[in-house]
Amino acid sequence: MLSDKKIVVTGGTGSLGKVLVRRLLSGELGTPQKIVVFSRDEAKQHELRLAFQGRRVATDEVIYHNFERLLQFQVGDVRDYHSVNAALRNADIVFHAAALKQVPTCEYFPFEAVATNVVGTENIVRAIRENQLPVKTVVGISTDKACKPVSVMGMTKAIQERIFVRANLDCPETRFICVRYGNVLASRGSVIPLFHDQIRRGGPVTITTEGMTRFLMSLNEAVDTIFAALKHANKGDIFVPRVPSARVIDVAEALIDGRPIETRVIGIRPGEKLHEVLISEEEAHHTVERNSYYVITPMLPELRSSCEDARPLAREYSSADDVLPKAALAELLTRHKLQVDEEAAVDEELLA
Repeated sequence: MLSDKKIVVTGGTGSLGKVLVRRLLSGELGTPQKIVVFSRDEAKQHELRLAFQGRRVATDEVIYHNFERLLQFQVGDVRDYHSVNAALRNADIVFHAAALKQVPTCEYFPFEAVATNVVGTENIVRAIRENQLPVKTVVGISTDKACKPVSVMGMTKAIQERIFVRANLDCPETRFICVRYGNVLASRGSVIPLFHDQIRRGGPVTITTEGMTRFLMSLNEAVDTIFAALKHANKGDIFVPRVPSARVIDVAEALIDGRPIETRVIGIRPGEKLHEVLISEEEAHHTVERNSYYVITPMLPELRSSCEDARPLAREYSSADDVLPKAALAELLTRHKLQVDEEAAVDEELLA
């Protein structure tokens, strides 16, 4: 599916971006002609370049021949239209993962979130539309917080989704689709790395509120969702994975695992929800099941598929619906840790 394709990954040095790039390089969907990591942080690009070249340290020449390699790095910012246009001019597939995603940060700097998450998204659409770029598919990476948003981050990601869905009308040769998922285990800024750090320091482990629930999925499961959308989505579709959920306090207790470490309730942070909702009650009416995923079909009548005959979802999809028992949660976290350790060993072997 991706054989000989030219791919751009915006935000490719982030937690998700790095796993996505690794999976693209694995060839599971075919061997691309080139993969361009487009981001504004040259230091993170340098670290990622070293990792994929199997080097621990490097002199300046590590960047030489960058544009002759399968994996290429391009410094730029999605906020800047000209930078985006230059990155996309020969692309076949674009994975848009660049974002400001920390909920409290976006509350304190709301316009910065708008500039990255909204203007950056529009720059991608504008570049394709105004220059008739030969991009076949754009996959937008969204979040549960875009559903019934109460935070700036969620509001900006909700608008990102709408911009991409609408873009299908302006750019008929390009398929714009999205994926939406919840909390990703071990991603930068997520709760599990925070809990691990607090436990290493001897506590306390801070809990926002005892009733809070979150969906739980791995970075690889997030990439699975992206690939499923790439394979099966129609224009304007939003793919949502079906994943387990848990109480955050149960996650903390499973990681503490009986050690004498205090937990402390500190209250919900600015812009935070008690429960994650991946599909709202309003969206449920045009949400169907497809290939083990939920698919939110477009609201715009021009984009609705006349052949979609699946029965719509009966109610909203919330992390409060089916919470994992403590034993099942402990098993999931153990399985996830083993998977992370295996991936780290592979990376260590590459760098040896």
